[in-house]
Amino acid sequence: MNKFAQRVEDCTIITAIKDDAGLEKCLSVESTIVFVLYGDLCSIGGIVDKLHQYGKTAMVHIDLISGISMKEVSVDYMKNVVHADGIISTKPALIKHAKEIGMFTVLRFFVIDSMALSNIYKQCNQVHPDCIEVLPGVMPKVLKKITTTERTPVIAGGLICDKEDICQALDAGTIAVSSTNQQVWEM
Repeated sequence: MNKFAQRVEDCTIITAIKDDAGLEKCLSVESTIVFVLYGDLCSIGGIVDKLHQYGKTAMVHIDLISGISMKEVSVDYMKNVVHADGIISTKPALIKHAKEIGMFTVLRFFVIDSMALSNIYKQCNQVHPDCIEVLPGVMPKVLKKITTTERTPVIAGGLICDKEDICQALDAGTIAVSSTNQQVWEM
């Protein structure tokens, strides 16, 4: 298992933040990995700096940062200017470049049908992300299928809202769950 996946496995519940209130709350919880799902070109550096001050690993969902283009230079910016530990993206080209420059990577998939499911295997074989995140994370049967056929460690995200959701995702073979639900962060 790669270095980032080991960190994720030790974390189990990843805090995902979508606003400044979530940022402040995540600083006081045990989770050491934070998925940053908001911000813009001007604010993302301060968000990452604050997370680092509290010993958190900052994974920026680059697709959701306003003012950032979906080009490789944006990944360079995240590493060299923002000092993010890694990126999350639905764009394989950005994941590939981030891996090349030594960043942690999470390739995010929205599994809405069988074509999306088959796309996971194809894209993972092309870009080799550290982990994949599957949304919605409340599909234990689908998660089990992915974790038994894909070598890349899987994180379940989206719609995780209680202990049962967490247990079902972990029982299906995921190494962690991510959630913006602050009640989940302390379970």
